[in-house]
Amino acid sequence: MKSRYQYRIYPTPGQQTELAKLFGCCRVVWNDALALIKAIPHGEKWPSNAELQRLVITQAKQDPSRSWLSGVSVVPLQQSVTNLGTAFKNFFESRSGKRKGAKAGFPRFKKKLNRQSARFTQRGFSIKGEKVYLAKIGKVKTKWSRPLPSEPSSVTVIKDCSGRYFFSFVVEVEPVTVEPKNQGVGVDLGIETLATLSTGEKVKVRDTRALDRKIRKGKRKLARATKGSRRRESLRMAIARTEAKQWDIRKDTNQKLTSRLVRENSVVVLEDLNVAGMVKNRCLARAISRAGWRDIRTMCEAKATLIQNREVRVISRWEPTSQVCSCCGYRWGKLDLSVRSVLCLNCGAEQDRDVNASVNIMAAGLADLNGQALSSVRPQSGAVACLSTHQEST
Repeated sequence: MKSRYQYRIYPTPGQQTELAKLFGCCRVVWNDALALIKAIPHGEKWPSNAELQRLVITQAKQDPSRSWLSGVSVVPLQQSVTNLGTAFKNFFESRSGKRKGAKAGFPRFKKKLNRQSARFTQRGFSIKGEKVYLAKIGKVKTKWSRPLPSEPSSVTVIKDCSGRYFFSFVVEVEPVTVEPKNQGVGVDLGIETLATLSTGEKVKVRDTRALDRKIRKGKRKLARATKGSRRRESLRMAIARTEAKQWDIRKDTNQKLTSRLVRENSVVVLEDLNVAGMVKNRCLARAISRAGWRDIRTMCEAKATLIQNREVRVISRWEPTSQVCSCCGYRWGKLDLSVRSVLCLNCGAEQDRDVNASVNIMAAGLADLNGQALSSVRPQSGAVACLSTHQEST
């Protein structure tokens, strides 16, 4: 199976200039090809990738207004047109229902201030010692945080909005064998407590409120700055660096959490959360968006394929995990978010809201795994009252 390995790189000032030219040329080729397709009348056949490459690269180089395309390697320019074809394929397959997941939108024009990238195939790069050689750019200093497991088939040069540069390699990896410590674990995702495990462990969210205040203050200054001025550009870069730091903290937390969950458990059970609907809550939208619940699910599913005998199960979002006692199975109904602990009068157990939900998530995942009904995994009780005993503000 294929996997991506990303490394930080440190190009020289001259190489940064050449990379800026490369990113600009790839962006122009993409935009020219997209403009050509949009100009085609409805009902007429679209050109193929080969025809688009001839129009926006080969013939464009002969035009004085596009002659500077000859100053960069042709490999990433061809890949830019190929990527546009892939974007259109994803769009049409998403509309027809062949492509699973979120709906892919129609390709859009690329902007100069957004994240920039250029992809090289094996014809355009090679690894020479501790550095990576790129065609018409030279050997770029690379920070090898870990060795590559195999020979890469391609590399993508990335410049993020904060001005950092990265290499992203596509390599072939083989699944490894790791003995699990536990049969499985249920995970209840939250805001203040990022993850509550069915074992009773709680993983707290790292505090980034100081960075958040700094970002919001910077954006207020940016709104008052004169457009096109150096001060405004300096403010924009400062905000981007702070946002990148905040994103790195969240990504590091999620990566470490998902790696531990997949490595130590043979089955990881998650909820199919309706994140798109939850972010409509104005009070919790920012916190939910920054928690990265969907990222955690994606990371778990990807890492489960890299270790043998690992499985990630996702239960239905309609499963009443917070409304049922995990000990006796009595359903007490929907609770307010401020209620953090519940006393069940049927069995006398005082349940922590999140721990109780994670245990129910685990039970539901194992029931689906064995093809059983949830009632056969968890006992049912008679109609007795259930009392909320403890309240805590979120």
